Amino acid sequence: MSSHRDNSGKPNRRDFFKTAAAVGLGATVAGSSFWRPRQASAQINIPQEPMPRRPFGRSGIMVSTLSLGGMFDILNNQLMIAKALDWGINYWDTAEGYGRGRSEEGIGRWFARNPHTRKQVFLVTKLSTRRGGDFTPRLEESLKRMHTDYVDLFFVHGIRGINEMEPSLKSWAEAMKKAGKIKLFGFSTHANMEECLEGAAKLPWVDGIMFTYNYRLMHEARMNKAVEACYRAGIGLTAMKTMGGGPVKSDSESEIEMAGRFIQKGFTDHQAKLMAVWQDKRIASICSQMPNLTIMATNAAAAVDQTRLSKSDRALLAQHAEETTGDYCSGCERLCSEVLANTVPINDVMRCLMYFHSYQDLGLARSTFETLPIRTRELLTELDFSKAERSCPRKLPIGRLMREAKTLLA
Repeated sequence: MSSHRDNSGKPNRRDFFKTAAAVGLGATVAGSSFWRPRQASAQINIPQEPMPRRPFGRSGIMVSTLSLGGMFDILNNQLMIAKALDWGINYWDTAEGYGRGRSEEGIGRWFARNPHTRKQVFLVTKLSTRRGGDFTPRLEESLKRMHTDYVDLFFVHGIRGINEMEPSLKSWAEAMKKAGKIKLFGFSTHANMEECLEGAAKLPWVDGIMFTYNYRLMHEARMNKAVEACYRAGIGLTAMKTMGGGPVKSDSESEIEMAGRFIQKGFTDHQAKLMAVWQDKRIASICSQMPNLTIMATNAAAAVDQTRLSKSDRALLAQHAEETTGDYCSGCERLCSEVLANTVPINDVMRCLMYFHSYQDLGLARSTFETLPIRTRELLTELDFSKAERSCPRKLPIGRLMREAKTLLA
């Protein structure tokens, strides 16, 4: 791929952006492990402009608006880490559970060989209470794997309700901050996001939140109000699942129209969905799953480009969201799981199907599915989900999807 330069000899951002979009066509589904670029056939160029940064809440720490999601084989792909730094992506996200610790080990391999880069990185890791409530020894193990003495941000991983943020966690966070093990504290959530955000806005000891946020959810009244409350409270906000992929695979007319329209304008529908979230200045960063250089280059191009989606562009995204509302699980787990006495974590199963259909990552879908208890997996084909279906505001065929998950992923 040749470089693109204007008359001054400097790289031309618009030409690069179009080229990066074209290169990314084979990987417009975020996180796809089935598509791999031919490394020998093309050189990936990146913009020369610096990666935009925004303050992470009241901390004032400047983080890249694009964050490197750690759910890929970092241990054996150190080039991704190197290029992330080269391209200005200084926000790195990982977790104890990603690859059973291998994601943290991959970051540790980088810092062991490049210790001078540690201060350049805003490093995040997560621990789940579902694996035990004693975080201290587990955090020590995470730090050891990552070859660092501290993390910039610690998340309680995947809470389902704000009640999980118990006072004991506040005391623990204060102790870890005093010990210099963590700088900031918060949580991530895939389920009941609005409730979690609303509650967090009232907790002055929550510094940051990572939550599902995309073109489907950002205009819903309760979500918008909850985001505003956290933003005003000075909480740093990281968006994830920004592609808005769901547990159902469908090809709508608006999706086809959308892809064609955006390509004519010089970017992909994948990039447009990222830009829609970046236009919300309350969001400090987007955490994106980028398992290869092509996807990372494409996302980085979208981040540095100053193109704003037009009113008609946003209307097209909204039309697509409306047409496919029944394909997307918005994470309101309390509505469906509680009518089944919480016997099945429906949102977790939906997330596995999302990894399969939207990410096209069968390995990730299966490994996540395998974390569910054996009895839970058996119940997917035994329970009557009709009450849950009646409670779903998006009218998802929950029973059929639960059976599909068992068939595809067991």
